[in-house]
Amino acid sequence: MPRLAGLRVSESTVQRATEAAGERLAEAQHAGQTFGPSTPWAWHKDADGKTVGYVSVDATGVGQQGSRGAKAEGRMAYIGMIDNPVPEERPRWANPTAAKRPEWKARYVSQVRSLAELAEPLRRQASQVNLGGADRWVALSDGGIGLEDFLRANFPRVEAVILDFYHVAEYVAKLSRVLHPGDADADRRWRETTCEELKTSGGSAVLEKVRSLDLADRAGAASVRAEVVTYFTNQTHRMDYPHYLAQGWQIGSGPVESACKTVIGERMKGGGMRWGEDGADAMSHLRALFCSSDNQWAAFWSKN
Repeated sequence: MPRLAGLRVSESTVQRATEAAGERLAEAQHAGQTFGPSTPWAWHKDADGKTVGYVSVDATGVGQQGSRGAKAEGRMAYIGMIDNPVPEERPRWANPTAAKRPEWKARYVSQVRSLAELAEPLRRQASQVNLGGADRWVALSDGGIGLEDFLRANFPRVEAVILDFYHVAEYVAKLSRVLHPGDADADRRWRETTCEELKTSGGSAVLEKVRSLDLADRAGAASVRAEVVTYFTNQTHRMDYPHYLAQGWQIGSGPVESACKTVIGERMKGGGMRWGEDGADAMSHLRALFCSSDNQWAAFWSKN
């Protein structure tokens, strides 16, 4: 501030002003306000030639400040995202004759209070970009508690709530390590083969493969297999990767996981940072708007 504007502002003033702005934004969003005109997106196509829009949700921990400066148990910041990923194949672009690759677009909402309170602001963002105009809706998330239910309840047109492939691959890798201790090549081969089977045969086939493993003389493998079997049993209905890939749908929740880092992490998870609940909630609202496409940030400040 001193260098750019010639102003000296105390840390406490910045904190109060930021919290006040975030609270105004939260109140406006929960009162149903949107910022800027509706901006219908040109949705890209899947392998069937149907336009498809994506909705995702995730959560990331934020350090909390207790009374008298003590460290407190962290809280989760929830992030919802509407996005329009650009297919690699030009014929699937909304405008295949475009001179250059289209811009990837995303709208975010975020808050700390509760996942349920994210629903209405996220639906309004979807409405502003005309998600309803897409032929198909696809949702993505990891296996976090409540995320699938949230997506199905609030976006009932979704044709699938796809489980992030790379989270599943982490479970495969964990099991592979205990199956092949000290043998990096065998570990890599089994992991790669099994992940390929996920894509070609789906989660049910891999679950049966894991259940049938002979674990004799493999110390510690039984408990890891039990963990993997439980995870797959609970999530297999979201692991139909052969179908998803045949449809040309995204199978990774990387964009919303990246949002956890860019929207929240870059501003709120620096070394030693701890937040009060009000401050964390206010900042998460502001960061989501700041990072959203279509100049949402400027539109908010023109009103406020």
